[in-house]
Amino acid sequence: MLLEPAPALTDLLLGIVVLGLAVGLSRVPAVNRYWRGAFWWAGFGALGGFVHHGVLTRWPAVATWSWVILSMMVVLAVSYLLAATVEEVLGPGHARTFWLLRTVGLVAYACIALSGHAGVSAILACESLTMAAVLALWGWAASRHHPMARPVLLAILASMAAAGSRALSPNVTGHVNLDPTSLYHLAQIAGMVLLYRAIVAHRQAAPQRRAAQVGQQLS
Repeated sequence: MLLEPAPALTDLLLGIVVLGLAVGLSRVPAVNRYWRGAFWWAGFGALGGFVHHGVLTRWPAVATWSWVILSMMVVLAVSYLLAATVEEVLGPGHARTFWLLRTVGLVAYACIALSGHAGVSAILACESLTMAAVLALWGWAASRHHPMARPVLLAILASMAAAGSRALSPNVTGHVNLDPTSLYHLAQIAGMVLLYRAIVAHRQAAPQRRAAQVGQQLS
């Protein structure tokens, strides 16, 4: 029997949906490989959350380590998201830019660790700096009329709103008979679906954009 049924089952649903989207991306031609990595790791993390909430929380010592592993999966998913953003917005060949932006979160965590406050919460807080870099890059892309920018920004904002649901009190979420964590899992599905649709729509429209550019050059 599941120890925390609602968080476990909503994490399972999230994982199934996100891994299904990852499979879908693998069938779309010319999709940036980093997008696929972000979806795969996010999906695996959600499935790991199912095991954590449903089984491993029975043993506090084990649950502590499983939460660390889940946090590392979040770090990998965010890293792939940043890499995909850098390549989409700035173009291929910007590995230095990726590592510069990635280092911000890593250095921040190193400083916190050296101050004696290392932990999972610190990791997740520092990853918010990386997400801020992702958001800034897509904001800049929107100002330059990147065709993918607005849909991706919408997806990111939906995910941020989902994360904000974890701060709601049980008195608020109780109206829908869900705890804040379970509500977050369900709300996160919307953000991932929106991101998937943004990626696929951009790739499907690419041939038309290239044809239009060629037509402009020939006219």
